[in-house]
Amino acid sequence: MKKFLLLILIVAAAAGGGLAYWAKQPILAGQQAPLPFAIEAGSSLAGSSEQIAAAGIPLDPTLFSLLARLTGKGSRIKAGSYELKPGASPLRLLNQLVRGEFAQESLTIIEGWSFRQMRAAIAANPGLRHDTAALSDSELMARISSDYALPEGLFFPDTYLFAKGASDLQIYKQAYATMIRKLGEAWELRDPSLPYRTPYEALTMASIVEKETGQKADRSMIAGVFVNRLKQGMPLQTDPSVIYGMGERYHGNLRKIDLQTDTPHNTYTRRGLPPTPISLPGAASLAAALAPEHTDAVYFVARGDGSSQFSNNLSDHNRAVNLYQRLTQR
Repeated sequence: MKKFLLLILIVAAAAGGGLAYWAKQPILAGQQAPLPFAIEAGSSLAGSSEQIAAAGIPLDPTLFSLLARLTGKGSRIKAGSYELKPGASPLRLLNQLVRGEFAQESLTIIEGWSFRQMRAAIAANPGLRHDTAALSDSELMARISSDYALPEGLFFPDTYLFAKGASDLQIYKQAYATMIRKLGEAWELRDPSLPYRTPYEALTMASIVEKETGQKADRSMIAGVFVNRLKQGMPLQTDPSVIYGMGERYHGNLRKIDLQTDTPHNTYTRRGLPPTPISLPGAASLAAALAPEHTDAVYFVARGDGSSQFSNNLSDHNRAVNLYQRLTQR
């Protein structure tokens, strides 16, 4: 019976101009936007063809199954989420399914975000399968086979592409692997006079530079200032680290009492680097932390336009503070 039906289909296709001709014609005539569809795992060839048609794509399931069989590709279709683009033919669609050219989604992780902000963005992305939603931070780090228990700073901010429906664990693994690779490359090229004992300390410095810098051009100078402070035994006195240590107690206004209240991340009450990074640093901040400007400056103050004024001594710094505080208060 099946052979008889196939024979009928072949004759019908030939009468209509041939299966080969049909296989090369655009499926979406006049369509401007791609149409999404999905192939479920474990689907047969017939089931896959039916799922495509059920998604609203004007494709004859029987002819498509016949095309797949005659080309020897019927058993090689990959399950997943796809998009049929305007102009695609049945043959192009079949090749797309065989190659696993899944519909691409994207997620952007922003430089300077905290890991908490990164987790929130991933959790809110509708294109991902949220396999890590119930995991604690430490459990998540274990799932990606990290040597670190605490996640802050260890994920590289970038735009990541993924197939729709992919596990969110894929983003964490990719962002973590990218950061470890970039940190390792920068560490190998570091200035040997830097006061960092480990790549993790350099990452911590990069995270501070990321949060302190309004303009990219100032990154290496700000890193140079903080390196000078470390070498001279001065406290870093960086407000973003204090804010990070306050956690949910920070409500947008950093007060004098906050600078005086000790936490592990308070760089006014404690000398040296904080115990962990305070943000996700980008490539420019990594480069600045590991190749800082050689400068005598040990102070800087924001000018109010995103740039900073640098000073070599406290007197000059106080004058700069008075000047730029007056300008920003006008």
